[in-house]
Amino acid sequence: MNEPRDDAILSQPARDFLADLHHHFESRRRELLARRIERQQRIDGGEMPRFRDDTAEIRQTEWTVAPPPQDLVDRRVEITGPVDRKMMINALNSGARVFMADFEDANSPTWSNVLDGQTNLIDAIARTIEHDENGKQYRLNDEVATLMVRPRGWHLVERHFTVGSDPISASLFDFGLYMFHNATAATARGTGPYFYLPKLEGHLEARLWNDVFIHTQDALGIPRGTIKATVLIENILAAFEMDEILFELREHSAGLNAGRWDYIFSVIKKLRNQPGFVLPDRGQITMTVPFMRAYTELLVATCHRRGAHAIGGMAAFIPSRRDPEVTERALAGVRADKEREANDGFDGTWVAHPDLVPVARDVFDAVLESRPNQVERSRSDVTIEPEDLLDTAVPGGTITEEGLRTNIRVGILYIASWLRGTGAAALFNLMEDAATAEISRSQVWQWVHGDAVLHDGTQITAPLVRKLADDEMQGIRDAVGTEAFAGGRFDDARNVFEQVALADDFVDFLTIPAYDLID
Repeated sequence: MNEPRDDAILSQPARDFLADLHHHFESRRRELLARRIERQQRIDGGEMPRFRDDTAEIRQTEWTVAPPPQDLVDRRVEITGPVDRKMMINALNSGARVFMADFEDANSPTWSNVLDGQTNLIDAIARTIEHDENGKQYRLNDEVATLMVRPRGWHLVERHFTVGSDPISASLFDFGLYMFHNATAATARGTGPYFYLPKLEGHLEARLWNDVFIHTQDALGIPRGTIKATVLIENILAAFEMDEILFELREHSAGLNAGRWDYIFSVIKKLRNQPGFVLPDRGQITMTVPFMRAYTELLVATCHRRGAHAIGGMAAFIPSRRDPEVTERALAGVRADKEREANDGFDGTWVAHPDLVPVARDVFDAVLESRPNQVERSRSDVTIEPEDLLDTAVPGGTITEEGLRTNIRVGILYIASWLRGTGAAALFNLMEDAATAEISRSQVWQWVHGDAVLHDGTQITAPLVRKLADDEMQGIRDAVGTEAFAGGRFDDARNVFEQVALADDFVDFLTIPAYDLID
């Protein structure tokens, strides 16, 4: 930490501010992570997720969250991406209403990436962010998207910054630095410090965030309620506590988001040791299968009852100028997906590429017309029971060799990209991030440990996975060339993939062992 950038970002006052957050909240963070382990043990023992008895009053009484600030009233299209400088400029200029700058699933948390990301956010708030590359200049338009920031989840640490002998929570590090450097400047520009909160498993974790918000606003001398946060419902346990999560954050709430890829991962992860919950090929798990349909309908109904925005899931397709037919078919699928969301009552949706912004915007414009959102639309017709959220049957679903190969291939390629410092990887016309890679490796783990078979009756075993991994590694070598393969960290990626896909004990997040292999 001897570069001028480091000294500016991690000034002594900033360090002191981070240390204060650590001292106030680290013990509670650890207690909540211990609760996650205990809950998983109970699920492994047969206790199924359900709506909580002790919070029934919150679900049954009438209350609403605080109204949104003006620049978060209309969120019909949101674009997401890493905190890379060029990508941030393109996203802010994309025509989307909101840009979520991501320190989590779309970012490989090398120390350089983390500090560069904070620098880029400071410049974005100041409207001075610029980038020159290969003779091309990247500058901000007069009108840009509203900026939101996703810090890393409660389960991660930032090992490069310690308080005493303890690494600081990555959540507090990302959040704290952004707040310290930008909260006042953002409010002065008529916006505010707005966040997306990832990987929450229940309302107590939301309560911790709310207490962090209150403490931070008081420490920085800004009014309570200035911070606004949208919670990603990307864990099946959180789906049973959506009312409670909104209630805990109600002064600071900016609604909920249907984080579909992580949600599928969480279903596999949480129910992995329960019989009857083995899912088919990843490509067959669409948004219309029973458990995904129930989850999204409950999210819209819950948000609108509480006066909160419901934001739809990610369209991860990347248009290809080299293959117009593939692009047209995929765009038709994206359009149908967004039509379903808009007609279900979602107030906005996510895309991963600027070329998808007009597609999503056209769909939501057609439904919303002159309205900024459809929060007023009650989904009183929606009644979701616990068994609906747990109905993982996929009509006609099968496990194929190609599905298994795809999981292995995507898992290795994504992890290799992550180890090289790129957390959002374009693979096979899809923007893959840590969430989609988690689906791939967790499916392999579930299939191997759940005695699953391919559609032709072949047993899925660890030796079979390793044999297919040999084939895929050779395919990668042939595709990229010997020199690029040697420097591409593919062997390290395969080792990590097999560690998280084949180990006897399920590794909670693949990024935890992978973190030890980056700078």
